[in-house]
Amino acid sequence: MDLYLALLVGSLIFLSSFLSIRFMISAALIEIVLGAIAGNYLGLYQTEWIQYLGEFGGIVLTFLAGTEVDVLVLKSKLKESLIIGGTSFLMPFIGGFLFVYYVLHWSIQSSEIVGLVLSTTSLAVIYALLVETGLVKSELGKLLMTACFITNLLSVIFLSILFAQINWFTLLFLIVSIFTIVFTPRIIDKMTRSFGFKVVEPELKFLFFVLFALMYLAKLGNNHAILPAFILGLTMTDYFKNINKELETRFRAIAFTMLTPFFFIRGGLNISFSMLGKNIWLVLGIFFVKIITKTAGVLPFAVRYVPKEAMYTTLLMSTGLTFGIIFSQYGLSIGAIDKEQFSILVTTEILSAVMPTLIAQKFFEPKHVYKSIEEKESVKKTIYEAGKEDV
Repeated sequence: MDLYLALLVGSLIFLSSFLSIRFMISAALIEIVLGAIAGNYLGLYQTEWIQYLGEFGGIVLTFLAGTEVDVLVLKSKLKESLIIGGTSFLMPFIGGFLFVYYVLHWSIQSSEIVGLVLSTTSLAVIYALLVETGLVKSELGKLLMTACFITNLLSVIFLSILFAQINWFTLLFLIVSIFTIVFTPRIIDKMTRSFGFKVVEPELKFLFFVLFALMYLAKLGNNHAILPAFILGLTMTDYFKNINKELETRFRAIAFTMLTPFFFIRGGLNISFSMLGKNIWLVLGIFFVKIITKTAGVLPFAVRYVPKEAMYTTLLMSTGLTFGIIFSQYGLSIGAIDKEQFSILVTTEILSAVMPTLIAQKFFEPKHVYKSIEEKESVKKTIYEAGKEDV
């Protein structure tokens, strides 16, 4: 039976990548949908190994999200990032909590999970879109990335605070997390300088060991490794960018080939189509709460700092996916939400990943920014060609 399940999951992973390339849709979205189909109709269920690989895939994904943040850009746009990113977190968190607690009469814990899920912004969606359009090179793109980082960092911090269950292992987890964040980049750098670029990849194996250790200690301390993994990714940015870009490439290849697909497929396995069919209005209601509260928090400040791209910025900051699903999985694992509520939240996050992005691209695409980027690239090319002629 396990061999059948492994074959089925392997086929879903391959099919997701094929469909993603064919239809230009995020592989994560397809993996969730195929996981739900397989769970509802093909007999796929969560074994211990699927559950563990899914949990580890979520930690790896969180680490990679941290590596996407450019620290220099964050410093240069700290004020705007803090304000836009902060309100992007705060308004949906409060609005989501109040809506499900007072209108839907969910429990306090489940309402907190909903608030956290709605507060997140999809770094994966924004980053992919910025790279695809070339906006990643623009001031707008840099602001979007750093504001998204602030939003998700606050979400992760609040998750750790609200659901912390302290014991003696919690203190050990905290101490090890601090040492890991401070010393891992130095250890990795020293390994690279001592061993060179070896085929056995000691740096890569050490990174996986560190993430395994954080995950294990977090479990002992009744906590979650999301926050230290996220910050560790941030501290590794400089190493990946300036010292060993190839290590990041290989890490990503392993993560997106065999680890993160288990996380998203596992998420799909927890979606019940029958439960979802009965709760479609709840999905739409929670989705609109996210859009309305994100708009209320982001738009006024986007108008101030990026007036020409205010609506585009607001819509992209309203997207959700990775962290929302991670938080939903965590809520389900500790019993804060049930399977029906999980299905509602994951579907809401999928909607928020797709709809705001499509509307932003269709009606609010910042074409003047594209023109500015093209002009800068043209000037750079002209200077480069002139330099070649002088030589």
